[in-house]
Amino acid sequence: MKNTIAYQGYQGAYSHLACKNAFPNMRAIACESFLDAMMMVEKDKAKIAMIPLENSTAGRVEEIYRLIPKMSLYVIGEHFEPVRHCLLGLSNGTIDDLEFVLSHPQALAQCQNHINKFKLKAVAKLDTAGSAKEIKQKNDKKYGAIASSLASDIYGLKILKDNFEDIPGNITRFFVLSKEKIIPAFDANKTYITSVLFQVRDIPAALYKALGGFATNGVNLKKLESYSLDGGLPVSHFHIDIYGHTEQKSMRLALEELSFFAQKIKILGVYKKYTNTNTNEENNLYK
Repeated sequence: MKNTIAYQGYQGAYSHLACKNAFPNMRAIACESFLDAMMMVEKDKAKIAMIPLENSTAGRVEEIYRLIPKMSLYVIGEHFEPVRHCLLGLSNGTIDDLEFVLSHPQALAQCQNHINKFKLKAVAKLDTAGSAKEIKQKNDKKYGAIASSLASDIYGLKILKDNFEDIPGNITRFFVLSKEKIIPAFDANKTYITSVLFQVRDIPAALYKALGGFATNGVNLKKLESYSLDGGLPVSHFHIDIYGHTEQKSMRLALEELSFFAQKIKILGVYKKYTNTNTNEENNLYK
């Protein structure tokens, strides 16, 4: 458990690639669902979990916003992973051999122009890496898959075309979740994010009043998301990511004001804003 990280998907999934890039010294464990990956941490079968929160093209992963409030886990970091789609085929195949391309619907949508260019028939599947595994098992040069470069290595496939996505710059933001609450010491030279869950009180302009303290104290909100739990309406649950550390006076004052107009407040975590130079430091922290 000490040196393991859980993720959702088959081996070779983009979440698996994110695990390897962020924590190269940890053993990555594939899980069938997001809940399974998070439960691995809850049950002390994995040290941390790498869970996708949002994608620059596809938007938020709504299921995560519903799962996190029900878990006893904390956010101890974030990771940004570029999504570079590869068109994969058998080692003895070429693009000209392909007739069908398999992948997750989002990946297919993100590569639609290239799919049309090569006159391929798109076949929707549940997973990108699972599609790579499937075409390997089919052993038919007519079938290709859109997946990661890691999937090509794992399943012995050839990259027929790299950067197969129509629009470059696609990025997925991940949360690193832990059962242990780890808050880094404040350093004025670094940028921090505090993630908070809350439910507004049943009063007029509750959300406006709840967030007002951040404006008056000069604290910048990075993200605001609403979600519902157990199908409850109206929606009154919120997730916010805030630039700042709980050791800063401005943040403490803003959170105090939040408590006047909100309830069921939970600080999910305080962590360093992701930069490309964080990896080694993070890997040492979460061993």
